[in-house]
Amino acid sequence: MSPERKRLTREESRQQTRERLLTAAAELFVERGVNGTSVEQIAERAGYTRGAFYGNFEDKNALVAELLQHRTRRELEEVRALTEGAASFADALDRLRAWNRDRARHLPEWLALRMELVLHALRNEELRPLLAERERLARDAHAGGLEQAFAARGVASPADPAFLALIVHALEDGLLIQRLLAPEGIQGDVVVDAFDLLLRSWTALARQPAQEDAGEARSAVTEDPEGTA
Repeated sequence: MSPERKRLTREESRQQTRERLLTAAAELFVERGVNGTSVEQIAERAGYTRGAFYGNFEDKNALVAELLQHRTRRELEEVRALTEGAASFADALDRLRAWNRDRARHLPEWLALRMELVLHALRNEELRPLLAERERLARDAHAGGLEQAFAARGVASPADPAFLALIVHALEDGLLIQRLLAPEGIQGDVVVDAFDLLLRSWTALARQPAQEDAGEARSAVTEDPEGTA
């Protein structure tokens, strides 16, 4: 006899319903766009009634807001788990490469959903602050990673880490779009390659003032070896 199936608590059942509605909405947003998807279609795809939808979300905008937050938390947690468990920065980059290659296999759906959510939030003033907060969290994560990388190299950031993080974050979106349009010529881990190149360039830039100061000191000694100037 099979073991008796554990009954879900009311809260567990409610959470399961919300998750199914979010999953159904994500699938439909990719297929039809946010504006082209109705509440009824989301409920039907999830296997529920229209009433079940409104029992969990005030309206479609509320679901979009939840989906934005859900995706942000999940992606940040995944990347944080990868980097925190790395033995070295090189190991962290290798793990990030693997994560990006795996994401590349689902890039059309992943990017389409991201763009749909972003466009919908931009068109709805009430959602813009939430989108701004989501983007800030992503930039903060980049800034933290950059600061750790510079510290490991024994240099100070050559510019405000928040500004450098803005560059990295904007570049990531652009590279992913290019990867989607030309997958045969752009590797799935192109974002990590770009980040690595930027980091090495910025590290060299951070070291340049110290090298210039050392060069000026050597020049001064050469011009006045007796120190009589």
